[in-house]
Amino acid sequence: MRRFARNGRVFFWEEHIPTDHHLPYLEFHAFDNTDVVAVRPRVPKDWQGERLEAALSRLLDQLIALHPADRPILWFYTPMMYPIAWHVEAAAVVYDCMDELSAFRFAPPEVHERENLLIQRADVVFTGGHSIYEAKRHRHDNIHPFPSSVDVAHFATARDLQSSPADQTRTLGYYGVIDERIDLGLIAKIAAARPDWTIVMVGPVAKIDPATLPQAGNIRYPGRKDYAELPACLASWDVALMPFAINETTRFISPTKTPEYLAAGRPVVSTPVPDVVRHYGDVEGVFVASDAAAFVAACERALDLSRDRVAWLPAVDALLARTSWDETFLQMSSLVDEAVSRKSKRPPSEPASPAIFRPGGAVPYDYLIVGAGFAGSVLAERLAASGKRIFLCDRRPHIAGNTFDMHNEAGILIHKYGPHIFHTNSEEIFAYLSRFTRWRPYEHRVLAAVGDKRLPIPINRTTLEELYGVDLKDEAAAAVFLAARAEPVADIRTSRDVVVSQVGTDLYRTFFEGYTRKQWGLDPSDLHKSVTARIPTRTSTDDRYFLDTYQAMPAEGFTKLFENMLDHQNIRIETRVDHRELDGERLARRTIFTGPIDAYFDRRFGPLPYRSLEFRHETLDREQFQPVAVVNYPSQDVPYTRITEYKHLTGQIHPRTSISYEFSSAEGEPYYPVPRPENQALYKQYEALARAQDDVIFVGRLGTYKYYNMDQVVGQALATFRRLEKADTASTGNWTAAAE
Repeated sequence: MRRFARNGRVFFWEEHIPTDHHLPYLEFHAFDNTDVVAVRPRVPKDWQGERLEAALSRLLDQLIALHPADRPILWFYTPMMYPIAWHVEAAAVVYDCMDELSAFRFAPPEVHERENLLIQRADVVFTGGHSIYEAKRHRHDNIHPFPSSVDVAHFATARDLQSSPADQTRTLGYYGVIDERIDLGLIAKIAAARPDWTIVMVGPVAKIDPATLPQAGNIRYPGRKDYAELPACLASWDVALMPFAINETTRFISPTKTPEYLAAGRPVVSTPVPDVVRHYGDVEGVFVASDAAAFVAACERALDLSRDRVAWLPAVDALLARTSWDETFLQMSSLVDEAVSRKSKRPPSEPASPAIFRPGGAVPYDYLIVGAGFAGSVLAERLAASGKRIFLCDRRPHIAGNTFDMHNEAGILIHKYGPHIFHTNSEEIFAYLSRFTRWRPYEHRVLAAVGDKRLPIPINRTTLEELYGVDLKDEAAAAVFLAARAEPVADIRTSRDVVVSQVGTDLYRTFFEGYTRKQWGLDPSDLHKSVTARIPTRTSTDDRYFLDTYQAMPAEGFTKLFENMLDHQNIRIETRVDHRELDGERLARRTIFTGPIDAYFDRRFGPLPYRSLEFRHETLDREQFQPVAVVNYPSQDVPYTRITEYKHLTGQIHPRTSISYEFSSAEGEPYYPVPRPENQALYKQYEALARAQDDVIFVGRLGTYKYYNMDQVVGQALATFRRLEKADTASTGNWTAAAE
């Protein structure tokens, strides 16, 4: 903050201090040698709960009024402060998440709810290390890890200070808060194992009873030390300790002590904190040990190392040279500036009012629906229209699931998660969706890149003529041509069987084998027959990919369709919210889950296999890139499966064009299940768990582990609603099988 204060006014809002005065007021204290001002709110000691937060909110308004600016940047270190500042119109909101506060002893129960609201409001999120970044990165699309930095020059002064004589008792030290994160039992065992060592624990005691601290003649507790005093403390130590307990409170920490200890020239011995192992596990001078015996042995090796700093400190100094607060400031400052710039260009209607929960009262919603794709959104709309109150959440920052479309920086409408084309033979499904969108007629066509040729797919008469250089006069001639190449398979079980039995090995290898291996990560002979059964072979010259009665694209895009569908007073939408952080039982009577069914049950029987997709989007300075929306690349020599050009799908007229390269992967967001017998058997185990749930129903491609088309998901959701409605009418409780 001292560095930020060079370019602007910085106020550090501290926790409130109770006062005997009958009115709340503010105190201002300048930090030494900085332009940062500490603001200490004083509030009457008997004010609690909503009255306290209302007072703090008014005091914040007074601060802003006293120091007028265009709009402040709100920088939160804790979500507990969010309720006092949600109403402030900010240039940007920063959430600096240093730790998983909910894991701490005496953490307030509302911390989860407030963090959800803060993350939804935040324009940029920083995390205090990689472990907590990995735990939260799915909750925001602009989140960045910043492991601990160090003021090397400050701590390096310890190297020049007079240290203990060589024949004196060896001293091992720790500084920091002494709380539930410290393994006190480990300290006691070290002291007992080596009474010739002195263990110094510097810092205040918090959230634990001081009487529980291990006591021994060789353990000292000198209390709190100022930052300026720390190098002198370190100079008197031979080895620096990080004796953290390994539990939920330390799972995400990234201790600043590690680089500080090293900058002071002290070897470090730590318990296996994940971020310490990740960043320093291979550094000479850092020792990691899991139990007391190993910790004592590691301290002995560290003491040996401390006698010869010349051998190991140069490599440490090279590492620390890449870690500085100046570099961290420059990176953070740039990200904050970008957030301010982006927010200033948003439409004014975007900010939302704070969410309101009713803890302790009646359950506020009839249904918690997890997932705002087609399955969840159709059910939300239908149930809301029938009078039910709906809480719809999605961990992504948007609605519409994988069909989400958006205008990119060039102003071209693209599908973020790859091409989605609507087609159906169901008049009911088409009529239902037509309530929420106008349609643009569109018939999808796909070409396959075979050498320098671009051939229609599915295979038709044109494909055969251009590939083999033959002239097939009519459909009968094409049928004879294919029959001559077909290789009958007595028992069709796999995707390879389906294709070879229809068109033979040559066409199978040309169009299907390589593409399927890339898309599914499996040979077609290892995939269920349903995969390639979806792709027909034709003897006509019809080059449409689908032959459904209704083929069209939403005129204003899929996202607009979803916005219209969910525009109902009975539906509350929360994006960037993981359902696991919600108290479902307090929130709604029933849950509809559209995510991966195995994830819901914490993968009790092992993970169900899914395929994922990655996309590389590009915008080109030309009006058109390819003749059709999608070109497949079946050759395994090409890493991507297909290229999509979105203007063909949307009909948009633009001097430039946007395309995406699609790559299939076994890792990442689950897109569709892998149809194999053993996977279906594993799903059946999860299905049995689902049937035992009294208040949860599983719907959609991931919730029921079926490879549905878009219209099939809509149809399943509509059918599920009808069953739920019928069950409610009949007042029966057995509704868990409604999605069957």
